[in-house]
Amino acid sequence: MNPILHKSGLSVAGLLVAGGCALGPAVAAPAAPPQTGPTATSAQADKGGHDRRAERLVNVDYQAQPNFFYCGPAATRIALSAQGKEISQDDVAALLGTTEAGTPSALDTTRVLNQLTGGRYRTTEIPDSTAKPSEVERLRTDAMKALDDGRPVVANVKGTAVDTNGVPHSYEGGHYVTLIGYRDGGDSIRIADPADPADSEYWMPLAKVANWIAERGYSA
Repeated sequence: MNPILHKSGLSVAGLLVAGGCALGPAVAAPAAPPQTGPTATSAQADKGGHDRRAERLVNVDYQAQPNFFYCGPAATRIALSAQGKEISQDDVAALLGTTEAGTPSALDTTRVLNQLTGGRYRTTEIPDSTAKPSEVERLRTDAMKALDDGRPVVANVKGTAVDTNGVPHSYEGGHYVTLIGYRDGGDSIRIADPADPADSEYWMPLAKVANWIAERGYSA
């Protein structure tokens, strides 16, 4: 059995107490100014050879999920909004096959993103409970390339991860978030979280994001 199917992320009923997808109104947040390129014209490489490009943020139309099981549709819709696709969460949910048991896996978010945007997304799995260094670097490469192309990444996560401000984000039953930016050569990733309109965007270290995705996958 394909592990990404077997260990797919679900925002399931009953997870509100356990730290799963939280209820939140479908409220649009003010969008950041669009950025069509890096904020600096020069690039420097660090000792590991990573491109130390200036911060990249993709302009998205944030909308919180309206119920406990719509994190997949909401995160996918956020990614689509950056690419000029105006589609409701209900329509995205229908395409994803989302039910009260959630959205099955990153294979589904990839399928729908490709269906609506032209086929450049690919699914990458992090099969073990902790991301290997090579998988962390793969996420860096995939996220930076997608975001440089103006394509936010949809990630299926599980468990608790702490952002750069020390705030924990806990989804023990599984959740979907959207990666919308990077800085410091991809060492930090900007996350749009549809479950938390009060803290809708935050930065998180790359390795923590990769370990958050572990046992699941992402669409980039």
